[in-house]
Amino acid sequence: MLRICAARLRSVGAPRCPRGGACPPASQPGPARRLFSSEKLTQRDHSLPNPSWSKDLRLLFDQFMKKCEDSSWKRLPSYKCEFSQQVQDFKTHFLDPKFMNEQMVHGQLFTRSFEDGLGFEYAMFCNDAEKRIVCLFQGGPYLQGAPGFLHGGAIATIIDATTGMTALLAGGIVMTANLNINFKRPIPLCSTVVLNSQLDKVEGRKFFVSCNIHSVDGKILYSETAGLFIKLDPDKRLK
Repeated sequence: MLRICAARLRSVGAPRCPRGGACPPASQPGPARRLFSSEKLTQRDHSLPNPSWSKDLRLLFDQFMKKCEDSSWKRLPSYKCEFSQQVQDFKTHFLDPKFMNEQMVHGQLFTRSFEDGLGFEYAMFCNDAEKRIVCLFQGGPYLQGAPGFLHGGAIATIIDATTGMTALLAGGIVMTANLNINFKRPIPLCSTVVLNSQLDKVEGRKFFVSCNIHSVDGKILYSETAGLFIKLDPDKRLK
């Protein structure tokens, strides 16, 4: 009986494997364990290829890296914890000091808080002259909604991340005011898709951005989005 109880206790917190999917290696802590871990986060660039990337994602990545050679496009690095000047400016100008507490030390970028291959795998490339961003995206098994397909909230998340970055690069620190998403077709789980995001117009502090998601070959349209982002007023803190 003691042995059975011990085995059950050891199993608490262990991540369950999605049906038909691969479990994370035993040497890697699962998401539940990481929540209580004091492990120091390393500044690894998660927009670079890792073993979980599909052949399609790697091929697209290589194609866009070639486009970067003439400087018309550039790859945007991505980390779990951002220490960029824009993040520091946000904390300084917009974040009320009362929100600065111990919990913020453990904050991570939502789209980078999963283990490799389980959640959001993506790389973004921007073209400053065209005010455009292309995001190469692979949604892992932990983003499932209907069996075999990505959750609509996960799709909205990567759309928000891509369109928000488009507005941010064009106008500085912005926040999402509205996303109007038309879901055309469900996206298969663990497939690779391409997000094309474009800055359409600017009206004062309002940035209007459009985005669509296509299959790798461009033949399938999965969604269309119209987004509105507001540039924050540096004289007003967020309440």
